[in-house]
Amino acid sequence: MLIRLGYEIAIDCAEATPVISLLEIHKERQADIKRQTRVLTSPSVPTRLYHDLYGNTCRRFTAPGGGFRILYDAVVEDSGETDEVNPLARQVPVAELPDDVLCYLLGSRYCETDHLSDLAWQVFGPVPSGWARVQAIVDYVHNRLSFGYGYARPTRTAAQAHEERVGVCRDFAHLAITLCRCMNIPARYVNGYLGDIGVPVDPAPMDFSAWLEVFLDGKWYTFDPRHNVPRIGRVVIARGRDATDVPLLHSFGPHRLSLFKVWTYEQESNLFNPPHRGVDRTASAQMLA
Repeated sequence: MLIRLGYEIAIDCAEATPVISLLEIHKERQADIKRQTRVLTSPSVPTRLYHDLYGNTCRRFTAPGGGFRILYDAVVEDSGETDEVNPLARQVPVAELPDDVLCYLLGSRYCETDHLSDLAWQVFGPVPSGWARVQAIVDYVHNRLSFGYGYARPTRTAAQAHEERVGVCRDFAHLAITLCRCMNIPARYVNGYLGDIGVPVDPAPMDFSAWLEVFLDGKWYTFDPRHNVPRIGRVVIARGRDATDVPLLHSFGPHRLSLFKVWTYEQESNLFNPPHRGVDRTASAQMLA
């Protein structure tokens, strides 16, 4: 299938402000891009790409004082298959984990394993290791937290989400990641596009989505505690230890978000017409932090 996706984001800065964006489609999906615009900025400014420690593509630029807009639109080919499910996947002992996976066992800014370790072992210790234990964690998070855009708060940690029992998709992901790490299961944070493909259309304005990947049986598997069902059409943008590593926009100075529009849906034809499902969302900068 073909998936149409993109974004239009506008910010206001009091003065010229350096910015790093993590909005590029991940390099593993670049070959699937069938058509795309270049990343357009208004006013036009020079931009430069680099790759961070986790292999994500980052874009550097300086937003001028006043209003500034960044726009991208693309069509990506997708298999149309749901997230892989493998109930037989085993948990890899820590001593056998690859070196580059070990960092995803450690606590991080939003995933404070020291606060939740006792709880994790009490609740999930009796559960068989491997896929069953991870699914039990995801079920727990899905049932414990209530989702709502009004609950968004850029400083909420996994332990706070567990206590407050509310959050947005990043809070669901952070809590599940933390509980997995407490159980010596490597887990990493992912953000990207996830449209309403194969499921009822959500009437809320579209947004980027966050989920997690868990290392079992020598490979990374996708889990999504917010939705808790295998989904079609995920397109990864970036991965990291938690949201600290993969902010959509990171500005080195204050900015105000004045427009936030995202679209991702199944393309019904090969025509590259203007997107028709993007919805304006005016929000605070916390949506981008």
